[in-house]
Amino acid sequence: MRKISFVGKSLDDLKQFPVDTKREAGYQLDRLQRGYDPNDWKVIKNMGFGVREIRIKDVTGIYRVIYVVKYVETIFVLHAFKKKTQKITKSDLDIIRQRLKTITQEMP
Repeated sequence: MRKISFVGKSLDDLKQFPVDTKREAGYQLDRLQRGYDPNDWKVIKNMGFGVREIRIKDVTGIYRVIYVVKYVETIFVLHAFKKKTQKITKSDLDIIRQRLKTITQEMP
């Protein structure tokens, strides 16, 4: 089973999700650890190989968990947030890029 590493404040951000949404995010991350794809995911374009998002919808809104799967032993969770617009906002993209840069500097 692959381990999960939360980068920056991604775990704190995930903990701010509503209870049912947190539970669903945890279930989807568990699927990733066990080698399965999440039920609803897509590649994030222009971020580099292996950067994807888990998409979760509930009655309070639409939530995203951004992660990287290109490393064999570890899944890195870069960001977790409630989506407020059709596209990912520039500030969220900046956070994702910065955290991705952090792990690519640390990992070969």
